Amino acid sequence: MQRLTDAIPALAGVPYADTLLALLALILGAALASWITRRVLLRIVRKLVQASPMHWDDALLASGVLSRLAHVVPALVISSGIAFVPGLPEATVLVVRNVAHAYMVLTVALALGNLFNALGDLYARDADRARTRPIKGYLQVAKLVVFLIAAVLAIAALIDRSPLILLSGLGAMTAVLLLVFKDTILSLVASVQLSGNDMLRVGDWIEMPALDADGDVIDIALNTVKVQNWDKTITTIPTYRLISESFKNWRGMEESGGRRIKRALLIDQSSVRFLEPAERDALRRIALIDGYLDAKRRELEEWNAQLEAAGKDPVNTRRVTNLGTFRAYVEAYLRAHPQIRQDMTLMVRQLEPGATGVPLQVYCFTATTAWTVYEGIQSDIFDHLLAVLPEFGLRLFQAPGGADVTAALARLQAQDGQPDAT
Repeated sequence: MQRLTDAIPALAGVPYADTLLALLALILGAALASWITRRVLLRIVRKLVQASPMHWDDALLASGVLSRLAHVVPALVISSGIAFVPGLPEATVLVVRNVAHAYMVLTVALALGNLFNALGDLYARDADRARTRPIKGYLQVAKLVVFLIAAVLAIAALIDRSPLILLSGLGAMTAVLLLVFKDTILSLVASVQLSGNDMLRVGDWIEMPALDADGDVIDIALNTVKVQNWDKTITTIPTYRLISESFKNWRGMEESGGRRIKRALLIDQSSVRFLEPAERDALRRIALIDGYLDAKRRELEEWNAQLEAAGKDPVNTRRVTNLGTFRAYVEAYLRAHPQIRQDMTLMVRQLEPGATGVPLQVYCFTATTAWTVYEGIQSDIFDHLLAVLPEFGLRLFQAPGGADVTAALARLQAQDGQPDAT
């Protein structure tokens, strides 16, 4: 210390010695202010936050808002102290001060960006609310506005002009800005519509064939929506396309608690016929349709008796068909199934016959929306229907395969007296 005191008079004759000493003192002061802020004040604040029972201050500390603001202190010291350095040209003082001001503006903007991130983290802790009303897009818009304002203020500080002058010049650049930020503006409008109309939530299963998207929504941002497909790939969809194009949201199915089964059995038309009385009586052993058969028998006997009394030809009489009886059995089977919703639409209907047979469609809803459980219920139902079909003298339509052709050739060869090729 004594040596430094003795050296100061010796430097009195050196050119710019006082300027260099003042600059050195200013730099040391800025470094000291940064050290005190970061090493002392921030540590005190960190201990107070850790002792606090609240959670929002923990999010602020973890996001780096306070540590980012700590960078403002040394810049403020330099901005305030540069004018007291002797021997510096006025232009140099102005440049240093303007650069310090611009640095402080950008630092505050970055701190606000971290603050918005902290708000997003706090909001995401309420999983239900964050899933139904995501605010990530709005926070990104707020950050964009903050950085645009910060850019204008930083440029104004660097050129030492009023920000209003720059803002007045932006009017002529409106068309360029609209072109540059076209997707952002469209995405902002789309985000407001999606959120306001509750069209999309994180966790929704959506299907958008135009973009090969079929899976769960895992993220909703300002410009993009991320969908994790069932094959675990990620499809990124521009937000505005969810408004301009159609997509299917399966949330309604999941909230209803029932998932639809809509599948048809293709019945061979040549196997459809009337049931003989003995066959009809034999089917009464099936508990699900004995009541149906008794009611049908009484109905047909009354109808046919009226025809006979009127002298009508017996060809006009009504008879029970195996297909109609099977349709009644399928509906009764579904009515008695414990995993089928009875309060939702349930029917078994016959569709228009075609080249592949008579479609007998099962239309009902399972009591669960879980994919694997749903597929198991559906498979069990059709396993049973396929197995019980021959009991009614019915066959499924099936295009001839290689085994069918081979069997047919073998029968032809056997009829001709040739040895069986098989």
